[in-house]
Amino acid sequence: MRYTHGHAADTLAAHAVRRASDSAAYLLPHLEPGMALLDVGCGPGTITLDLAEAVDPGRVVGLENVEAPLVAARAKAAERGDTTTTWQLGDVRALPFDDDTFDVVHAHQVLQHLGDPVAALREMARVCRPGGLVAARDADYAAMAWHPEVPELDEWRAAYRTLARRNGAEPDAGRRMRAWARAAGLTDAVFSASAWSYTDAEATAWWGETWAGRVREPRFREQAAEIGLGDHDLARIAQGWRRWGADPDAWFTITHGELLARLPG
Repeated sequence: MRYTHGHAADTLAAHAVRRASDSAAYLLPHLEPGMALLDVGCGPGTITLDLAEAVDPGRVVGLENVEAPLVAARAKAAERGDTTTTWQLGDVRALPFDDDTFDVVHAHQVLQHLGDPVAALREMARVCRPGGLVAARDADYAAMAWHPEVPELDEWRAAYRTLARRNGAEPDAGRRMRAWARAAGLTDAVFSASAWSYTDAEATAWWGETWAGRVREPRFREQAAEIGLGDHDLARIAQGWRRWGADPDAWFTITHGELLARLPG
């Protein structure tokens, strides 16, 4: 299964601005010092390192299935003086840990990229201790909203949703969190929603430029070509993103679904 976004520089840079405060606020009140925590799909590690501070002096592992994000995560850890968080390769479909290893198993923007998110949740629960927490948060592309209307952004979303589903993924994951949790047998669970919003000149310019770069990255270009979008189409979409980002009325909101499940015991 292909990861629709890829791990090129623009994508990792966009992921690296995420913090636990804006991406895992639903989980933070439940963390305690000394907990053991696994962050599945940790990316460049900025959320992971915040979670590590919340459970210090607990054990924290950041897991990725390719090396590139882990290189960035190790660099971020060094910048922040974190010498205890560990980073390793692994696959959420077959986690390299024994049963009942962690107090908290967390995944941010992971389930949407999987062919079988229910199996992934079961695997996350397997390595979580009785009484522990399984936490997940995912965006919902169909629920994204923006202003002003820019045709190229509609074209981008349609293309992205098509590519994700061709890759066996589900881009509209946020609304499915309850259904996936129930199918995975996570019965003691609460569900919530939160949003990222880009609503001032600096934020919209950054978000527009970020996506202008991401649609031109090699992995996205390769996949887009498979559905008939050539370089000239992607250049036009990139310009649409920049035009939107520079508009004084620009606004963009991304709705997320959140799952917090307590295991029996």
